[in-house]
This record gives sequence, C-alpha cells and structure tokens, in this order.
Amino acid sequence: MFQKYDFTVAERFIRYVKIDTQSDPQSKTSPSTEKQKDLGSLLVSELNELGIDDAYLDGYGYVYATIPANTQKKVPVICFCAHMDTAPDCSGKNVKPIIHKNYDGANIILPDDPTQVISPDEHRYLKEKIGEDIITASGNTLLGADDKSGIAIIMDMANYLTSHPEIKHGPIKILFTPDEEIGRGVDHVDLQKLSADFGYTLDAGEIGSYEDETFSADGVNIIFHGVSAHPGYAKDKLVNAVKVASSFIYDLPKGEWSPESTDGRYGFVHPTRIEGIPEKVTVQFIIRDFITAKLPAYEDYLRQKVDDALARFPGAKADFFVTEQYRNMKEVLENFPMVSNYAMEAIEKAGITVKRSSARGGTDGSRLSFMGLPCPNIFTGEMAFHGKHEYVSIQDMQKAVETIVYLAQVWEEKS
Repeated sequence: MFQKYDFTVAERFIRYVKIDTQSDPQSKTSPSTEKQKDLGSLLVSELNELGIDDAYLDGYGYVYATIPANTQKKVPVICFCAHMDTAPDCSGKNVKPIIHKNYDGANIILPDDPTQVISPDEHRYLKEKIGEDIITASGNTLLGADDKSGIAIIMDMANYLTSHPEIKHGPIKILFTPDEEIGRGVDHVDLQKLSADFGYTLDAGEIGSYEDETFSADGVNIIFHGVSAHPGYAKDKLVNAVKVASSFIYDLPKGEWSPESTDGRYGFVHPTRIEGIPEKVTVQFIIRDFITAKLPAYEDYLRQKVDDALARFPGAKADFFVTEQYRNMKEVLENFPMVSNYAMEAIEKAGITVKRSSARGGTDGSRLSFMGLPCPNIFTGEMAFHGKHEYVSIQDMQKAVETIVYLAQVWEEKS
C-alpha cells in the first residue's frame, strides 16, 4: 500500500520544528504563548491545501479539522491528536534540524556545541536505528520531536488519505493542541465542536509503542510564611522562610519517592519550582503514581515533612494546596477494549511488533479520556525529549503514518 508513496512526514517535521512554540507555565493567558498560533496558522493553511475545507484555528490556539468519511458504513468518529508546544525545560528558539543519513552507530556530536554528544551507550535505542536516518537539533536547543513528530505524522496521514480515496475510512477528526507541556493542553478544547467518539494521541516514543496507561497526577503548592525583620535588628524576631523551605526540601528522600531514584511502576514526589523572599516562599510539586488511590499518601507524606520543618523554625507557618491534574487513562480505556485492540492490530498491519507499555507521565489523552473521549497513545519515534539530545528516526515516523492509516481502515472494516 505504501511502496510507491512518497512520504512527506520528514519535510513537514523539519518545517515545523523551525517554528518556536515553547509554552510558558508562568503565563496566565490561553494559549500561554501567542507564538504557538504561528504553527497553528501554518497547519490550517496546509490542511486547506489538502482540500480539508473546515480546518480552523480558534482563539485559544486549537486547530480543528475533518477528513470526511468515504464509506457507506456507519463508522465511529475517530480523532487523531498531537500538541504543538515544546517544553519550557530547554530553548526551542532557532532550532536547526540536522539529518544524519544512514546512521552508522557512532556518537552523534552536535556541531553548535560539540560538548553535546548523543551516545548510543546512553541512548540505547539508537543501537536499533543503525542504517536509518536520524534527525537531531544542532546543540543549542531541543529538537521539538515532542510533539512535532506527532503533528507531522498526522499531517502526512491526511495527505495520504486525501490523495488515496480508494482507502475506505469513516469520519476522521484532527486536533492540534497548545500548552500540553504545562498541563493545560485540553483546558479549552471544544469537544462538542470536535464531535469524536474515540481518539488517539501521537506522542509516544519507540516504534511499536502503544500506551493505554499513564500516571495519575496532582500538583501541590506549599507556601511557607516567615516573619520579616530588619536583618540588623533581627535577633529573636526574624523567621526566614527561605531557610524553612530549604530545610523542608533538604529533608525530602534521596533514594526513594523521587524521579531520579524510581522507575517502572513506582511513583514520586518532585519539587519543580521554588521562589520567594525571607517573608514568604512558594514551593511547587508534582505528585505521580499509576494508582490514583496512592496520591493522598504522597501528599500526607509531604504534609508531615512540612510540619517537621515548621517545628524546627518556631513562628513559621505554611499553607498546603492540592490541585488535581490528570488521572490514569486506563481507568477509562478498560471499558472500551476495541480502542486498544484496533490500535494494536493496525501496528501489526504496519509490520511492527507491538510494545504495550505504561507512560511515566501524561498526555492530552489522559484528560480527554476522563472528559468523555477515550484516547490512548501511539508511537512517533520521538526520543530523549525535553533536552538537547532529542532525536527522531525518519523511518519510525513513516511507520507511524502507516499505522494510523491502517487504524482508520480497521475502524471502517470492523464497523
């Protein structure tokens, strides 16, 4: 089916990563950065060129589009979704993508900063990519494969289906979201406008990966209140909130309950931001576990550590706030087994071994699932995301295009 098809995914990807779409967790606007709309506008234009007339960018930065059904069968409406923003962790400005053709298995030295070396000893997946074409950034920025690889894959899928009307499929919705990296990816999504029955995000890593389980997540915001006093006359008066917060942070576990010391099924508590002055300091946390019922235990543990810190600094006080962020999509998806079964069948149709896994993080699909759109996650090839060593295989992206075309077919065939 794809032997004579000239994939467009790589050229699209290279075009998209050059557009700075970094989101900003400190912003109060939606989208958090207007520059995300630059990519959104381009995508709408490209979708229109493919003959998709209803492609639309709304004021919140969401792109909606429909590939109409070309079958007489009544087929559930399927949505393919990816996010446009890149992570705040590393610069996404002036990305210079580099194609390393026919990768030979050696270290990849990034030219703009030769100290940045992508080594197959550290990035073991690279050893499976020998002979393939690898795209990296140049050493000063992240690449943006998370998740512009997903966007490029969906766009190439749209290109394929609109140019191959003999491939029967039901109605397909396309959704590109802003601000996923800062946890706001579906804050303003219009599900009534989207009008889909089931969805798939394109935001997983290794070829064949299929994720139907994510962490459940809460955010914790702790505000330490000290007692301000002139430092020259502060004896027996000053209670320094910076020291209280520092004592609290130092008391956190080093060998457990933290991202740097856990993997597999283990969750964690993770301080992500600290700021303040002697009078008041704010510490922000993310709390993660696959079992939602465990989250309160992590939060109670933090409360105890807060109390311990306050006991060491009489006069200090603290406020403790918990915010629900997202929940494990498996709690929803287990009620719709065909969503997973069809995806795995499509991966196998593309000649790939399925790697069913659990994501130690979340996707837009985590929240969409609980909003009424069951939405697992499919591979893109994106690897080492959020840093300068990010890379993606062109062949992985092409296989992802094949997979979601087959997936559209499977839904039509099974209906």
